[in-house]
Amino acid sequence: MLLNIAIVLITFFIMEFVAWATHKYIMHGLLWFFHRDHHNKDHESWFERNDFFFLIFAIPGAGFMFYGLYGGVMTPFFYIGLGITLYGMAYFLVHDIFIHQRFKLFRRTDNTYFRAIRKAHKIHHKHLGKEDGECFGMLLVPWKYYKEAQRMKA
Repeated sequence: MLLNIAIVLITFFIMEFVAWATHKYIMHGLLWFFHRDHHNKDHESWFERNDFFFLIFAIPGAGFMFYGLYGGVMTPFFYIGLGITLYGMAYFLVHDIFIHQRFKLFRRTDNTYFRAIRKAHKIHHKHLGKEDGECFGMLLVPWKYYKEAQRMKA
């Protein structure tokens, strides 16, 4: 049981780095076409082409979970898929709901960590093109944004 929990937590943690690398090198690189509308808001629909990236993480997460249910027994692959899926849920809650307010929830916070996340993402979006970006992560943000959020709180 503890091993399974550890697999889920380690996978979740690793996904932050996978998401960072995907964001920096894939979304701001080869597949910029799908991510561009997220930075430029050059669309009229509530949906963005950027929403395509949901599949990049949902398919492996579901695949690992399905494969991990071999013969009705949950193998370590199931827990890897669960970690990926939980990270995807966290990404949706933090990025789409909390930061971009695609649903009008969690609008105000006095929490230093959440304010730092918002500030880092705002800095990321100040660059409208695919070059010269910064702050590609979601949950781990540069220390300077924690300090800034702390100063704003005082």
